[in-house]
Amino acid sequence: MIAKDNPGVYIPPPLIYVAVFVIAVFLQKKTGIDHSLFQTRSILFTSILFFVPALYFLIRSLNQFIRTRNTVVTIKAAESLQITGIYKITRNPMYVSLVLVYLGLTCLIGNWWNIILLPLLLLVVQEYVIKREEKYLARKFGNEYIDYRQRVRRWL
Repeated sequence: MIAKDNPGVYIPPPLIYVAVFVIAVFLQKKTGIDHSLFQTRSILFTSILFFVPALYFLIRSLNQFIRTRNTVVTIKAAESLQITGIYKITRNPMYVSLVLVYLGLTCLIGNWWNIILLPLLLLVVQEYVIKREEKYLARKFGNEYIDYRQRVRRWL
């Protein structure tokens, strides 16, 4: 059920990441860019360097949402404001983790288009998702959220 007051984000954010990733794969098939750099052992190691913090951010943030009985569904009302734990490092640990997974998978499949489209992905997530969520949280939690927003960075 859609809450009357919600962030107004009707496309689930993980689908945005998946859509851009799939578009990049399609572009590689149509207009391939040499991906020999991605065939090195150091790139495999780099992918692991993306996946490890991604799992850390994702597990910590989801665990916190579960413990506080909050929702990750962006068309539902927030039950509480997350400002402790992983949320002291970044206001958006789930989106940070999705970027890290995106980059880790990019290293594994070896696609420059994923790198080229990353700024567009970040722009869409920030403008369509995060800024709407921020307006909603300011409306719902007032000064508590505004104070939090001044203390903690949007990304990292």
